[in-house]
Order: sequence, then C-alpha cells, then structure tokens
Amino acid sequence: MIGVFDSGHGGLTILQALEQHLPQETFLYLGDHRAAPYGDRSAAQVHDLTRQGIDRLFAEGCRLVILACNTASAKALRQLQQNWLPKRAADRRVLGVMVPAIEAITRQPWQLASPSQRPPETPRSLGIFATQRTVESGAYPREIGLRVPSVTVYQQACPGLVDRIEAGAAAEELRPLVQDFVARLQHQCEDGPPELVLLGCTHYPLVAHLFEEALPPGTEVLDQPQVVARSLAAYLTRHPRFASKDLRQETRHLTTGEPDRVSDKAARVLGQIRRFEAADKGAGLKHSA
Repeated sequence: MIGVFDSGHGGLTILQALEQHLPQETFLYLGDHRAAPYGDRSAAQVHDLTRQGIDRLFAEGCRLVILACNTASAKALRQLQQNWLPKRAADRRVLGVMVPAIEAITRQPWQLASPSQRPPETPRSLGIFATQRTVESGAYPREIGLRVPSVTVYQQACPGLVDRIEAGAAAEELRPLVQDFVARLQHQCEDGPPELVLLGCTHYPLVAHLFEEALPPGTEVLDQPQVVARSLAAYLTRHPRFASKDLRQETRHLTTGEPDRVSDKAARVLGQIRRFEAADKGAGLKHSA
C-alpha cells in the first residue's frame, strides 16, 4: 500500500493521476485539513506536521509515502530523509513531488554529477507559482541551477490562493486573484514571458484553467500530477519491493478535519466523490497553533 500525504485537498490532484497511471496499486490518502494550509506555517511546523503525517501512514502499513505537497517537499523532505527516516524506518521510503518536476524541467536525472549544457528541450525561462514558504525555500531555483544553470527562473508567491481553493471559492472569485499573480510574475520577466510555467503547489492544478487563461499564448503549463505519476511508475519498476503486494483495494481517504465536511468540499473542488474517514482513530496527529 502506498501512502499519499498532503495538507488538504491539493494532493488529490496527485492521487488522481497516480490512480490513473498505476491502477494495480492500493493507495491510502491522508489530508491534514485541520492544519491546512502549510504555505503560511513556519519551517519547524511544516517539518513536525509532515513527520506526523508520514508516521500516521506508516502506522497504517504504508511502506512508501508520497509527499503530495510542494511546501512539505521543499521545507521538510530532505531533513526527514536524512535524519529521521533512517532511525524511524530504514526499510521504508518517502518521496516528494519536487524531484519529478525538476527532472521534467531540466531533462536531467536527479543524481547529475555536474551541471550540463541546456538540452534543446529545456526551457530558457521558467515561471513558478507557489506558496510563500516554497518560494522562500529557494529549492526550485537552487536545484534547477545545479543541473542546468542557463535556465532563468522567476518565482511568484500566491498568498491566500490555497485558502480560497480549500474553501471552495467560485471561479469568479479566483480569476482576478490568479490574474494578479500572473501579472506580478510577468513584471519580473525582462525578456518576455516564460516559456514554461510550473504550478508549484498541488492545489493549483485545480485552477489550472485560470492560469492558462491569464498566461500569454505560447507559455506551456507543466502538468505536475502527471509528471509525478510517471515518475512513481518508473520508480516502482526499479524498486518493485515498494509496490503493493496484495490485490488492489479501494483507495481510502483519511483527514484530520471533520470527515463529512471534508468529503463534501472534496466533491465540490475535485468534482469526484471522495469519502473521508477521521484520521484520529488510532494514531492521531498533534497540532500546534
């Protein structure tokens, strides 16, 4: 069984793509809706909440967990992989959504030994829309620069967007907000609009059509959920011991929030019925203010 963890509904975009690409796998989703959004929290809070979420999925029997949250992947994953996981469960793995996106952008493997010349398929300029914490981490520009230094990266934080998406705001309310963020990013670009855009928060694909409307023609939007799904399929081919061992079961959905309310909101936001259970049955998550 493969665990998928996110601060709220955004990770459902990743889960949906995983189910499409890996129909033989069994997934368990955990949304930390009580503490969402993570993008406004401190690095220490993101680290602690992410660790608790992973631990909760481990307790359910998951041997592999996907952090379907760019903020958690940027701010907590490396430290958890290096310092916590070897002591807690050395035989298990935690992967994030950043690495597949960076590999797709740079067309370079993650374990690249040294910077390379820009491959023809790699964009000359990249725009990233993300949460404040993801932008502040500098993780995307840093890791892209280590692989293909010639790619110019522009970042734009989108404060408040996750909150409104989680609240089920209508397109009419979200459209001017997205238009403003796109205008701010384009104002940074000295040589015209970016060739490629990454929606660097897994909530943002839920309003990808609004970004596509606001962006100029010719700017491509990277489909991060599809990129992550293809990457996980390749990972499981290389490491089959982390694939589900039993016959596929229906996906379960856990939440730290109120299950009925979260289920109703997921149906409105995603357009799918996703029935959530309370995560606090058994090993619960502790939240700080």
